Amino acid sequence: MAQTTAEEVKNVAKQKADQIVSDAKLNAQQKVDELNNEILIKRKELEDVKKQFNIYKAKMEALLISQLELLKDINKKD
Repeated sequence: MAQTTAEEVKNVAKQKADQIVSDAKLNAQQKVDELNNEILIKRKELEDVKKQFNIYKAKMEALLISQLELLKDINKKD
C-alpha cells in the first residue's frame, strides 16, 4: 500500500510539474507574440517618422532653392 501511495504521489507530482512547464511555455509564447507585435508597431512608427522627415527635407530643399533663386534675381538687378 505504501508503494502504491508513493507511486500516486509521484504521478501527481509529475502531472503538476508537466502542467507548470506547459503553463510556462504558453506564457512565454504569449510574451513572444506580444513583443513581436510591439516590434511591428515600432517599425511602422519608424517608417512613418522617416517619411515625415523626407517630406520635411524636400520642403526645406524647395524653400532653400527658391530663396537662392530670389537672391540670384536680386543680384542680377544690381
